[in-house]
Amino acid sequence: MGDKAGVWIDHREASIIALTSDGVHTTLIQSKIQKHPERSGDSPLKGSYEALQVRADDRRQRALTRELNIYYDGVIAALTNCENLIIFGPGEAKNELHKRMAKTKPRPSIVAVETEDKMTGRQIAAKVRAYFGLAAPRGR
Repeated sequence: MGDKAGVWIDHREASIIALTSDGVHTTLIQSKIQKHPERSGDSPLKGSYEALQVRADDRRQRALTRELNIYYDGVIAALTNCENLIIFGPGEAKNELHKRMAKTKPRPSIVAVETEDKMTGRQIAAKVRAYFGLAAPRGR
């Protein structure tokens, strides 16, 4: 990839926009993670709620953490030649990726971690170009 890149990430997918001398390159990485596991049981509004009665199932949480680590490692592998990086997204995935990247060598210089809502591919590319001060390509 190029010198500068941006990653929009949540727990389901990551869109990587790399700005190179050849232009803008987009990579989409899907996670294999299903919805976050929740406890089944009665509604807390209707009375006895299982989460209050039974300890949490750590096995499900460990499995989720393992799957997230595999996903984050795939994103990090796609950023091998990146020197400057901006990470953004709606939830905790951006912070989890940032912490995971801090443990890798060599790692890109993370210039910002920002909160952004759901974005289209064009919006993501425009944000990355604007952040690094590059103009959008003109149509013919």
